[in-house]
Amino acid sequence: MELLPRRPAWPLTCLVLLSLRPWPGANAQAGFQLQQPQKEVSVIAGETLTLSCTVTTGGPNGPVKWLKGWGSGSETIYDQKDTSTWGKRAVDGSNTDFTILIRDVRPEDAGTYYCVKFQKAPTGDELYRRGNGTVVVVQARPSNPTVSGPSDRVEPGNTVSFICKSGGFFPSDIDVNWFKDKTPIQPQLRNVTPGPSNFTYNMSSTVTVTLQKDDIHSELTCQVLHTTLTAPLTRSYHLSQILRVPPKVVMEPPGPMGLNETVSFTCDVQGFYPGSVTVTWLENGKEMNTESTPQPTETSKGLFDLRSTVSVQAVLEKNGSVFACRVVHEGQDPLSRNATLLVAASGQKESNSPYTNGNSLFIYVAVGVVCTVLALLVIAILYLIRVKQSKGKSSPSARLHEPEKSSGTTTQDSDPNNMTYADLNFTKEKKNVQRVIEVSQQSEYACIQGSQAPASNDNLTYADLDMVHLSKAPRRPAPCPEETTSEYASVQIQRQ
Repeated sequence: MELLPRRPAWPLTCLVLLSLRPWPGANAQAGFQLQQPQKEVSVIAGETLTLSCTVTTGGPNGPVKWLKGWGSGSETIYDQKDTSTWGKRAVDGSNTDFTILIRDVRPEDAGTYYCVKFQKAPTGDELYRRGNGTVVVVQARPSNPTVSGPSDRVEPGNTVSFICKSGGFFPSDIDVNWFKDKTPIQPQLRNVTPGPSNFTYNMSSTVTVTLQKDDIHSELTCQVLHTTLTAPLTRSYHLSQILRVPPKVVMEPPGPMGLNETVSFTCDVQGFYPGSVTVTWLENGKEMNTESTPQPTETSKGLFDLRSTVSVQAVLEKNGSVFACRVVHEGQDPLSRNATLLVAASGQKESNSPYTNGNSLFIYVAVGVVCTVLALLVIAILYLIRVKQSKGKSSPSARLHEPEKSSGTTTQDSDPNNMTYADLNFTKEKKNVQRVIEVSQQSEYACIQGSQAPASNDNLTYADLDMVHLSKAPRRPAPCPEETTSEYASVQIQRQ
């Protein structure tokens, strides 16, 4: 069998030689560099994030990309061939500077970013170089605080809670201060909780305040401080938003009015807040048709006052009518004050009303003093009259005791007919005693009569006389009648 000649092994030799020869650009690939200089970047939410990456020329064919995270969960932030990605080149058209910008950074953009060089392969783009990664920290400013209070108005003296809230901030460290009219108040509670995105936090702070009547112009202030802030965030709350001061209702009732006079009833609504109030007048429980209610006026303390007046004619039909002022403030229970109309039938004002001033009391006291003085004077006069009458009854005894002196020369010693007090002091045992005296032309006699028969052992004295009767007799004598149970003495005095 004839052997075929062998072919020279030139093709295999050429392949070996070609494999030993360096590929074009192999030295260039060996010198390719990718630089990602930023290890950590801190950015505030809402600002623009800048991520730096540069490469040298001569690398393999393939794109440069930015990835957030590494592995199966990585996200493409920038693709050289895909303009739909939201990372944008800082220098467009450059083959070496692949720095990107991420505008309006959000807290969820925090993470680690990688700059990656890929090379083309039959199966697609393959990793060729990767940077060391840049850790991005997104700091979020807290939102403007809000302050809320109770839903309904509260009267002075009650304790009320207020809540200050802020959210969306990162990191979680945050400070809250409270002030009332620039005076610090210690908060009772501060609570920080994770936000919905797990990259932010929320805060709430509570403070309690006891309301005062003078808090109309007062305000609470919540102050929030955070590392992302160059100045504190504040929010104020005016206490007038939840304060209600009930009114004081005063009604000044008039005194009794004359017939057909016009009387005005005045209702003062004092010191209330807010200024919304309704005033209604009623006569004997029936609403009256009055003019429009005047507008309240504001005081220096921020409270309000209002005065409402209604006028009626004082006729007899309205005597004793009850007029009421009913005040409704802020939908609360009404406050009422009443006054009664008193009409004088004579048309003149009288002062016996309980609503008159202190002059009536003075008049009552003066009348009482005058009546007392008059009563004392009457008693004194009656006493003096009685004393005078007593003295008048005893005057004849003096005439009997001392004989009357005549104008003649005859004396008591020489006149046997004159009788003295001693002549009356005779013994009572004698039942019939008669002293006979001649009757002259003019004579006087005294009849002494006892009320009962004297005892046998007593002498009749002046004290036992029941009556002394003196009279002027005519020319004939007027003897006293003689009784068995009495004695009498007849005294006749002769006048010359």
